[in-house]
Amino acid sequence: MLEKHRENEVHVDKVEQGPASSIAFGLERIGLIAVRAPILSCVVLLALIVGAVFGIYRIKIDDSLSQLFRSDTREFKQYEEVTKKFPAEEFDVLVVVEGKTLLARNNLEKLRDFVTDLQLVEGTRGLVSLFSARQAPAPGKLPAALFPPELPEGAAYDKFIETVKNNEIIRGKLLSEDGTLALIVLSLDPEVVASSKLTKTVADIRALMKEDLSDTGLNVQLSGVPVMQLEIRNAVERDGLTYNILGILAGCVIAIIFFRKISFMIAAAFPPMIAILLALGALGWANFNLNMFLNVMTPLIMVISFSDSMQLTFAARDRLIAGQDKFTAFKNAVLVVGPACVLTHGTAGISFIALQFSDSDLIRKFGEAGLAATIIALVAVLSLVPVFGVLFVRNEKVFAVKFQGADAGVQALRNFCYWIAVRMVGRPGLFSLIAVLFVGGLGVIYANLEPRYRLADQVPDKRQAVAASDRLDAKLTGANPVNVLIAFPKGETLYSPETLQTIADVHATVEKAAGVGNVWSLETLRRWLAEKAGSADVATLKEYVSVIPEHLVRRFIDAEQDAVVVAGRVPDKDSSQLLPIVDKLDTELDAVRKKHPGYEIAVTGLAAIAARNSASMIEKLNRGLTVEFALVAIFIGLAFRSWVVMLACILPGIFPVVMSGTVLWAMGEGLQFASVVALTVSFGLGLSATIHFLNRLRLESKPGVGSALAVERATVLVGPALILTTVVLACGLVVTVFSDLPSLRLFGWLSAFSMVMALVADLFILRPTAMWLINLHGKLQGPDKPAI
Repeated sequence: MLEKHRENEVHVDKVEQGPASSIAFGLERIGLIAVRAPILSCVVLLALIVGAVFGIYRIKIDDSLSQLFRSDTREFKQYEEVTKKFPAEEFDVLVVVEGKTLLARNNLEKLRDFVTDLQLVEGTRGLVSLFSARQAPAPGKLPAALFPPELPEGAAYDKFIETVKNNEIIRGKLLSEDGTLALIVLSLDPEVVASSKLTKTVADIRALMKEDLSDTGLNVQLSGVPVMQLEIRNAVERDGLTYNILGILAGCVIAIIFFRKISFMIAAAFPPMIAILLALGALGWANFNLNMFLNVMTPLIMVISFSDSMQLTFAARDRLIAGQDKFTAFKNAVLVVGPACVLTHGTAGISFIALQFSDSDLIRKFGEAGLAATIIALVAVLSLVPVFGVLFVRNEKVFAVKFQGADAGVQALRNFCYWIAVRMVGRPGLFSLIAVLFVGGLGVIYANLEPRYRLADQVPDKRQAVAASDRLDAKLTGANPVNVLIAFPKGETLYSPETLQTIADVHATVEKAAGVGNVWSLETLRRWLAEKAGSADVATLKEYVSVIPEHLVRRFIDAEQDAVVVAGRVPDKDSSQLLPIVDKLDTELDAVRKKHPGYEIAVTGLAAIAARNSASMIEKLNRGLTVEFALVAIFIGLAFRSWVVMLACILPGIFPVVMSGTVLWAMGEGLQFASVVALTVSFGLGLSATIHFLNRLRLESKPGVGSALAVERATVLVGPALILTTVVLACGLVVTVFSDLPSLRLFGWLSAFSMVMALVADLFILRPTAMWLINLHGKLQGPDKPAI
């Protein structure tokens, strides 16, 4: 039986497809243009590569923490307005100092020296720390510093420390209640944060940490938006290099092991590498920014293109072994396998188009970039595989003689595929019923997955920023800001009685809100003056505001003095836990809005935006995935001009998605942005095996050939390449486990797992389902008509 399958490759040349019968409507023939003039094509390719290199240098990194939620929604526009008016949080480096001996006299002296040195770091606008606290002011005088130039000793020092720990300004805000953690807020120049100078500034801060505090026994870590952005920037740059190197090595190594000739390795592995280069170059010229999702574009291009380059090279290799010359072999490989390649790229393109339904600009940009990369990869693979084959394959007749009887590795894979095929077509109805029930059960589990989002998932978790934020969550109620914007109506000023009362009412409401702590506003200063100076008049408040450093004032009062914020902080919890806190706070502020009509009072901040929008955005992406199932099935059915094919590809297409979702459910995970995007893209990519099998089955389904024999032949001829390419693709995606970014690690392993499950579905679900539908179709249409 296997010998008959083997001889079939020679027979294939008699049924090469023309444009009229091509499932790709003849688009595969673009691969034959370059091979007509291979030398000229290589010259053009070299010019394109040079242009691509310059394009890659144009790519910038988008390290904004709000990038996922960037959209045209009212909430995000309001958030952007607040960050422009009150830019402090975007430029604050949080220095977290912790230790049981934090307030020991010697350590406190060294900590004060460290704070003094921090003010001299290039790019620093100012800082706030426990040393910023002041004593109660004497009448008519500015308040003296809480910490005297010379710290007291003995019992006096113990009494002084109690005073420090009970100070209203710093307690629970800059110093934890137990006195073991101190927060230093270092405000950086915006130009430094937005440029490469940030690297040096953060390095200088770390150097001071080591120099001033290394012998104190205190643990010092950095967090804050600039540090997180720098860590994201470094991780994206590092990951890009890692993915390129490991992905290329995986492709080359497996190709050389599989084909056992350098020339075939070049034909199979080099086109995907060049596709990566050309695609990234095109994205650079199109002004795309590299980010947490676009960073995975390299392995995705490898996945999209390597599968088809392997199929083309494998088909040409079989034809060479059958005795064809290299030009004819690669031409026929394009004509037979090319239509399936076009279709696989088409389904991948639909997956990326599905991402356009997201509200997130980041995800939509990822979809646009993926669609562009898919088109470039298709043209590159169809054109370059035959060009490289014609140029580099030598002595094809000697090769044919050598491998006709010494192809043990491929023959073993053929035997395995034949073994599976015989069993799957033995009882197709039973196996199809089992597949329907099994996929249906997994679908029920998948439907119970809940949306999940945490800010920490965007930040490298093997660095300091996340660990420092966790300590702030534990000791100072959180590191993530939640702000309440108060915009004044016309005719009202900052110091009008109505405005001050509105600020006081909002401040009190935020203070009482469960889950929100570390509340600061102009009301904080007014209360302190009323308690310590015995004066709460507007003149005194104005005087104190006028002498506070500008960078501190801008934290709460905008430059035009027509708006203020009341700033609070919340822990970095899952959005499902934060949303009730944000919604309850917003509801409680309704009483203040009613009491002070005309004042615009809105809860904003990145944590609030994430809590409100992440769940709905993930759910919308998930619904888009459901729509994608239908669109891809219809697309494939129309391309094959067969409702049988449309129905046959549904179960194997859905299986990898629901199986991956079940794994997430078993691990206690929910649907995150990275996981739902991975499943959306993997669905399109995973159908590659299905399409190549159905294309081969279409060629084998001829009058006089039984449906069981057609399925067996298609499995034996296509199966080995599908298995090997799945291994390569999974390796290309799983390299993301080396990333410091949790979202990319999740994206990588889940995509790799989905690819493997796609192969499982192709071997164990598609075969019996296709067989059962072919038999049914034959009964409906008549025995003399081809099944597909």
